[in-house]
Amino acid sequence: MILISPEDTLKEIARTIKEQRLIANMTQAELSERSNVPLPTLRKFEATGKISLESFIKIAFVLGLNERILNALKPNNKKATSMDELLKEEKLLRQRASSKKDKI
Repeated sequence: MILISPEDTLKEIARTIKEQRLIANMTQAELSERSNVPLPTLRKFEATGKISLESFIKIAFVLGLNERILNALKPNNKKATSMDELLKEEKLLRQRASSKKDKI
């Protein structure tokens, strides 16, 4: 797994959205109108990757990417190939996050 910075991640997401917009044969103005995201916001997003989550979701919805985004955020659902793997996955799912406060 290659680690990239948050800034590079933003730029890569913006590049991918722009690519999808072009594949859909839409101008920035058309996507802005259809998504109800102001054109300057869309332009800034494509240039910098910075945008509100709400505006991003609106754009993704118009481009038909919302389901892919939701699926990408779900836990890895790979199938266990042995009982040991199944038990290991079950144990991982049962663990809870703890805060520093819990450790005091």
